[in-house]
Amino acid sequence: MKTKIKIFKWLIVLAGLALVVSACADVTPIEQCITDAPYNFWGGLWHGFIAPVSFVGSLFNDNIALYAVNNNGGWYDFGFVLGAGIIFGGSSRAA
Repeated sequence: MKTKIKIFKWLIVLAGLALVVSACADVTPIEQCITDAPYNFWGGLWHGFIAPVSFVGSLFNDNIALYAVNNNGGWYDFGFVLGAGIIFGGSSRAA
């Protein structure tokens, strides 16, 4: 019984953390992408970190995007893959 309570507490903490992090998942309208500065490596890294939350949010809200359309190409892609790899454990879980 004590284990179930402990698991429930962790689920509450994770749900609260997901709610806090989901506030960072914002999308720029396409019209503004033309005039705004493109996302670079650091933007890609951040979007990679919040990719799981952005994905869940994008299922319920069309204003949340998983990947920034307005990016500078290869460096953004590298940051996105690196950030997502860090969050998802990289190749360490393959062993």
